Amino acid sequence: MSLFLSRVRLRQAPDTAALARLLLPEDDEARIAAGHRLIWSLFADHPDRERDFLWREDGGSAWQRTTFLVLSAREPSGGGGLFAVETKPFAPDLSAGQVLRFRLRAAPSFSVPSETKGERGKRVDPVWHRLKTHQPPLKDLSDDTRRELRLEVEREVIGDWLARQGDRSGFRPVTAPDAEGVARPVLTIDGDIQRRLPYDEKRLRETPRRKPLPDNPRYKYPAVAFTTFDLEGEIVVEDPAKFLAQLPKGFGRAKAFGCGLMLIRRP
Repeated sequence: MSLFLSRVRLRQAPDTAALARLLLPEDDEARIAAGHRLIWSLFADHPDRERDFLWREDGGSAWQRTTFLVLSAREPSGGGGLFAVETKPFAPDLSAGQVLRFRLRAAPSFSVPSETKGERGKRVDPVWHRLKTHQPPLKDLSDDTRRELRLEVEREVIGDWLARQGDRSGFRPVTAPDAEGVARPVLTIDGDIQRRLPYDEKRLRETPRRKPLPDNPRYKYPAVAFTTFDLEGEIVVEDPAKFLAQLPKGFGRAKAFGCGLMLIRRP
């Protein structure tokens, strides 16, 4: 399978500058939704085309510095002349036991079973779910204790999530013993940002459902909700073929919204 890695920026031109804040709004959620549509425009050669790319936004908030990194099965070809695009083949030569540095904007989740028989479970943020069930409750803790607890839970939950991804995808995170002697992935974790994007109305109308949505504003105006974490660390490649097969599929949720693309390089 051929893959391509592209660096995409808005063209530095007066006509693009006039549209810059429409194309890349300052509001974070609106910006993610806009990025989703902008990157789609580079690959939308057919109305029934399925997404075969991953992307993430890098750089500063100023539109002149904003860069999109895209891993795709096809070279980008659309975009209506809005973009400056640099593309190169992506075919890393990896071997078992090789150590790689990585960056990953992840939206981890797990499913909480529904209490209604036959109904699909709800996807939730695993960090918040763990904190919500903590004893004593968070409201009974001091601000400092709550902050320390959150960092500890993040390291544990996100580390375990990454290790599970590796089990399925031919890699393992580099680990070190924690304070209790348990081997945990060595990670830098930033973010923990909750995102809530307006749900596409057309998609909502066309989504098959077992039963009508309840008469509730939450369902009348639903949103795509997820929590993002920016991870950096090192992994060891155990099965190069399996790892390279998973890279273009991504890791975690919200892949259409700038998550799941693992960027790798040699240390």
